Amino acid sequence: MNIPTKLSLVDRYASLLKMIAIGILILLFMIPTSMIKDLIQEREQNQNEIINQVAVTWGGQQYIGGPIISVPYLAKVEDDNKRFKMVKLYLHIMPEQLNVQGDLQSKPLKRSIYEVAVYKGDLKIYGTFKIDPYELDQMNSADLLWNEAVLWMEISDLRGVKEELKINWNNTPLYFRPGLKTKSLAESGVSVPLNLEQIATTKEFKFAMNMKLNGSQTLQFYPIGKTTNVKLTSNWDSPNFNGAFSPENRKLSKNKSGFEADWKVLHLNRNFSQVFKENEQQYSNYAFGVELHQTVDQYQKSMRSVKYAVMFITLTFLVFFFTEIINQKAIHPIQYILIGLALVVFFTLLISLAEHIGFNSSFILAASAVVALITFYTHAVLKSAKLTAIMASVLIVLYSFIYTIIQLEDFALLFGSIGLFLFLAVMMIASRKIDWYQMVKKEEN
Repeated sequence: MNIPTKLSLVDRYASLLKMIAIGILILLFMIPTSMIKDLIQEREQNQNEIINQVAVTWGGQQYIGGPIISVPYLAKVEDDNKRFKMVKLYLHIMPEQLNVQGDLQSKPLKRSIYEVAVYKGDLKIYGTFKIDPYELDQMNSADLLWNEAVLWMEISDLRGVKEELKINWNNTPLYFRPGLKTKSLAESGVSVPLNLEQIATTKEFKFAMNMKLNGSQTLQFYPIGKTTNVKLTSNWDSPNFNGAFSPENRKLSKNKSGFEADWKVLHLNRNFSQVFKENEQQYSNYAFGVELHQTVDQYQKSMRSVKYAVMFITLTFLVFFFTEIINQKAIHPIQYILIGLALVVFFTLLISLAEHIGFNSSFILAASAVVALITFYTHAVLKSAKLTAIMASVLIVLYSFIYTIIQLEDFALLFGSIGLFLFLAVMMIASRKIDWYQMVKKEEN
């Protein structure tokens, strides 16, 4: 007569212990996953350093403001010792009408394995100033030093200026010099002395100038005119119109040969006046323009992929665990570790390939390689063509699921939630007939 042998606690609760071991493995795999995130950030930092290097030699992001008239005046101010002293401050006068017409000839500039969007800008800037006697009276115009006035423009990166800057001021040519008399509104720019002693007789001034300007990634303007009109054309096929104001009209060429866009901004649309004293107002929050958007940012998409690593490894391990339980196939923890390592290696393959052939192609290639590797290993472990085909199909669905979530930026949460719900439903249906208590009784008998 066979006498039943009493099983140890390890044997009685083997399934539970296996689940705990799998949970610990998932937590341990978060360590290399975190290291991959650090790797992505490091590679992205390298890309930013390359962009900065290009900005040094070619020209950086350009922000254009002006022209603006600044008239000095003497004011009595109190210092830290409660003593009054006379200092020279500036009254800023914005143009009545400001028009900008620009053409950007753009291209991706390759440095090492990185590409930076750069452009050569040909800008035509023209308009009028109208000096309103009423506004000047409000500012105590008798104290203004009109003979010391300056005309200036903000140009954020002067390294991009490629020709001498000349402005026709009421049909008189004036040549800009680098530097600003006052930096209350801008840190970088050009200026020219402007004697306005004739202000008593001349209330309107016309100006016009051309500017050859190199820059990278971004070109933006400040709406300093009472009416500001900007029209840009370019051969870049993937613009990102950003800033405080959107274009009134935009047109992308059907054959991806460029874009056209124009803006119109009124003084009523921004919160600063046409004439104001130094340190009273700022215009820096109202920039608008275009960013030469790189259509594929492999690091951003790679980072989004890695964020799903926990879910991906967990779901894969769950599928293997249920396969093990339902089909009575033993899978050793070491085999789980090897499968997990293959899943982690996918992300390193993705990052390294994306730097050379783009994200989409890299995802397909890396996923195909990992699915093939795990499928081969699964067949060797489970010794079943049917179970191997099921596991391969599950992996393909999971990778397709992750890829779709990454592409659907606006609907990623919705699609991901529905997908996880369906996956959970499948797991519950597949395991609904498992009697976990009966499994322990069978092991005891």
